[in-house]
Formats: sequence, C-alpha cells, structure tokens
Amino acid sequence: MNKPTNADQTLLRMPSLRAVKCFVAAARHLSFTRAAETLCVTQAAISRQIRELEEHLGTTLFERTGRAVKLTPAGSIFFDAAQLSFINIAQVATRIRKDYGNTDRRTLTLCCSPAFSVLWLAHRLPDFFSAHPDIDLNLVTTQNFQSLEPGIHPDIFITKMSRIREGYVSTPLFHDRIYPVCTPGYLDAHPEIGNLEGMRDGVLLNLSPYGRSQVAEHVDWGVWLAIHHLDIGERLRRGPHYFNANDYTLLIQMVLGEQGVALGWDHLVAPLIEQGRLVRPVTQEVVLEETRHYLAYREEKAGDEALGRFRSWFLAQAGLPA
Repeated sequence: MNKPTNADQTLLRMPSLRAVKCFVAAARHLSFTRAAETLCVTQAAISRQIRELEEHLGTTLFERTGRAVKLTPAGSIFFDAAQLSFINIAQVATRIRKDYGNTDRRTLTLCCSPAFSVLWLAHRLPDFFSAHPDIDLNLVTTQNFQSLEPGIHPDIFITKMSRIREGYVSTPLFHDRIYPVCTPGYLDAHPEIGNLEGMRDGVLLNLSPYGRSQVAEHVDWGVWLAIHHLDIGERLRRGPHYFNANDYTLLIQMVLGEQGVALGWDHLVAPLIEQGRLVRPVTQEVVLEETRHYLAYREEKAGDEALGRFRSWFLAQAGLPA
C-alpha cells in the first residue's frame, strides 16, 4: 500500500491513543489491575497495550517488581504530557456536548480579572442563576488575557482591552472612577485623612503594576496624588508604611480590616460603600475618560441565545442599555 505523499508526519509518529489511554490509567493508579478495572478491560489487554507503547517509544515506562509498578523517569515525563492532553480533550468534548449537543442546558465560559470576579461578579451571580437556571457558567480568572492555557476559549471576556483578540466583538462599558476608600472606623480613628495632605502622609495601601502589563494605564497612589498636585515623595521619611501589592482583592480585604487607605475603583467598591462598610474620606476622584472596560464576545456566537441572555443581564447589572 502506497502512503499518500501529503501524509501528516506528526500523526504518523503518534503512538496508538488506545495504548496511551491504558498507560495513563495504569500510571494514575500505579497498578495494571486497577487500570483494567477502570477501563473495563482485562489486565492482559492493559499489559499488551503498554508493551506496544514502550516498543513504539523505544524505552520502558514502568519498573515492575512483582505486582507493584512505578514509573521510570521516561514514564513520568510521558505521563505528565499525556495526562494534560487527555484532560484538555475531555474538557473540550464536554464543552462541545453542552454547546452543540442535544441538551437543554448551556454552558458559557467567562474570563475576567480575579478582582472583578470577587468584587463585582460574585454577589450578582445568584440573580443570574435564578433568572437563567438553564445556563451554567465556567469562570476563568487571569491578569494575562493574551496568554491563556491551551484549550481555553472564552465565550466572553470582561477586560480593559478594546480589542482582546481576533474573532471577538467588543461592547464598551464604563469608565474608571477612582477615589480613596477606608472603613468608617478607620476614618474616626484617623481624622487627619479627611484632607489630601493628611492622607498622603498616612498608611497607604498601593496597587503595584507588577504582572499587570496588559492594563492600558495604571493608576497608583503616586499618579493619583500627582493629578491632585501632591508629590508622594514628600511623605515623611519616618512616617507610616507604604504597602505595595499587585493583588487588588487583598488590598480591599486589608482596608476592610482597618489597616489603611486604598484607592477604590468605583465599579468594584461601590457595593461596599452602599452597605456602609467603606466610606470616601475625601471627595476628590479621578475619572479616566479616555478608556473604558469592555465586554467582548465570540463573533461566531453572536446569534447564540444563551450568550445573548447573559450579555443582556450583564449590561443591565452595569446600568447600561442592552
């Protein structure tokens, strides 16, 4: 039989997927017997498939001592790669069954920042699930929207990037409004933070830019105070500490723990202000009118009914027309 001239060499070099499946099961349990039970085949079939795989690779994958087996160094390397590939295939298969199969339930994958998921989304989800019990959400959080793991293809991004990637349609949301926040108790104990100079010289909890290279602009205390004509470099050298972290959720938890003052992004902290847990010690704020947040959805799913319902719900929650 002649091979086609355009044969895919990668596929030709691939070992049998049945053999790889048997290997992964045996490696997980470190037992050919357990692997056979898991896959509903005989132990002899497992041994035969693994022997075929070892012959294909030209090396042993298991060290056999009586009934016990353990992975060789080559086996450990192959197991890590094979298991990750199988997990990705299983996740995509599940997604396709839910999105395109004959089922009444739908799943949407949403990608946003950790802070947005905790401070904006989490407390609103019960309303969404109550109104749309037939839609499941798969939430992926990241600070690096351009470098997601293989196999992750969000239906929706919530991001500050107007063009997240090819194949997505962006809907503009809100501008950033940024102002200082603290607890009522902290303000009572530190009345000096009721003016900008006193606040500058107090305990400041700062959002650092580390790991946030994809944010269009970064506003920290130095930038925010400079906009209001104050130099953060003039803080007292021996004054209170200036704490830096690139985890905004952590900073808000520290503020709630009365450990200092942080900058609050209105869309994230407004619910805490409405609840009386946070206050604005000064009235000054910064509004970034040149940039917005965006909801971006997959263009190929523009007509998807479940995605349309989530988009309408989200825009209503954000106080925007659908």
